[in-house]
Amino acid sequence: MTSDIKRHILKTLTYRILGTLTTVITAYLLGASIEVSSLLGIGELLLKPIIYFIHERIWFKFIKIKK
Repeated sequence: MTSDIKRHILKTLTYRILGTLTTVITAYLLGASIEVSSLLGIGELLLKPIIYFIHERIWFKFIKIKK
């Protein structure tokens, strides 16, 4: 595994932790029970890292921005 892949995986994990906490806290503050808020967070935690990783790799491989 290259260092680029390891970096993308680590970035994905830390980003998801922040995102999931944001979802759980927001849902709770909007009136959802802690159980519902947690279920939303778990669902998001399982799906979004996969989507983000694919997105990150596509950008890394195919999207070139000229300076």
